[in-house]
Amino acid sequence: MPQSSLALVANHAWLMTSEALDPLMAVADRQGDVEALETRLGTHLDNARTVTVRNGVAVVPVSGLIFRYANLMTAVSGATSTQVLATDIQAALDDPGVKAIVLDIDSPGGEATGINELADLIYQARSKKPIKAYASGTAASAAYWIASAAGEVVVDDTAQLGSVGVVLSLRQREDRPGEKNYEIVSSNAPNKRPDPETKSGLSQLQTRTDELANVFLDKVARNRNIPRNQVNDRFRQGGIATGAMAVKAGMADRLGSLEGLIAELGSTTTPNATQQVFNMTTVSTTHELQAALQAGVNPRTITVASSAGGNARLKATQAERTRCVEIYKLAGSRYRSQARNAIQQGTTLEAFGSELFRHSQTEARSQAESKNAVAAITRRWESGASTQERGSPADQDAVSAITRKWQNDH
Repeated sequence: MPQSSLALVANHAWLMTSEALDPLMAVADRQGDVEALETRLGTHLDNARTVTVRNGVAVVPVSGLIFRYANLMTAVSGATSTQVLATDIQAALDDPGVKAIVLDIDSPGGEATGINELADLIYQARSKKPIKAYASGTAASAAYWIASAAGEVVVDDTAQLGSVGVVLSLRQREDRPGEKNYEIVSSNAPNKRPDPETKSGLSQLQTRTDELANVFLDKVARNRNIPRNQVNDRFRQGGIATGAMAVKAGMADRLGSLEGLIAELGSTTTPNATQQVFNMTTVSTTHELQAALQAGVNPRTITVASSAGGNARLKATQAERTRCVEIYKLAGSRYRSQARNAIQQGTTLEAFGSELFRHSQTEARSQAESKNAVAAITRRWESGASTQERGSPADQDAVSAITRKWQNDH
């Protein structure tokens, strides 16, 4: 028996706007069966996808209605499938010549099945290569779920984002004249075929739809790093936000253009480069170098300027920079003040090392002597001292408290 194209649309959960779902239902209803539709088309169309790579940036189009699998419906409606999108994205991730991926989105959404897997693939992959979503027209429902999984969402001023919710489309089969259809459900599964014309059946279908919507909201909250209890209200309870308002609501990160985004990503030298920008400080004399270090400038950000003083002066300045950096490294955080004094006084690295060694030895000896003295006093106090030597009970308590504090501090 030919499969009705309407059966491909009805009785499915959809993540798409009503403006897109209503025409799809109407077209499917008019077309009748798939075989007749294929005959009118002449040939079965392959759902070929084209991923362009520009300056190391792979642009993956996400346009039209979104179905799970590539089939005749996707070919007829100019839609795409999560199956093909996953293949395209994985190919871009595996290609060493691709350093970033842009999802070029203009879609009202589509079938709920398969969207979560695709979005999770994108969410996990954004730690491997930069993945950005760009919305030029519409990124609604299922398309927004996909966009939210990218590392950043960039939108045009007129882009329409949102529609975070689920629609369950139902169609009751009507008997043809002279025909009757019977459906017998096993006794153990009374809820297997909920009847939407009954209150209990409608409640079951509503619960099923709400459960799917909760998954949608949970994943959007994770993808966009927004508290779960704020997502629905900030995203207009399933409504649509345009351009700057979508950015304000947290649906998107910034306004921009596709060409600008490609140029921006194309300038990155490596796929996972996390660029750290330093403000460099240029010095030309030893005095300037010492002043910069005293001001807390990171030694790694200091450069020595070439000047008319010649190579000898340049070498001297570089040697001074090396001395200061090595002294700071040797001092660590514990002897920072001694390092500053050594730099100001022109102390060599070797002399400063000797000074630190002597200082540490003195500290160790002093601590050992103090510990021995306190131990001796404690033993004397606890065992050998007379009542007169111990003094009053208040004196005894005071000495004991001081002794305990010293031991705890050391």
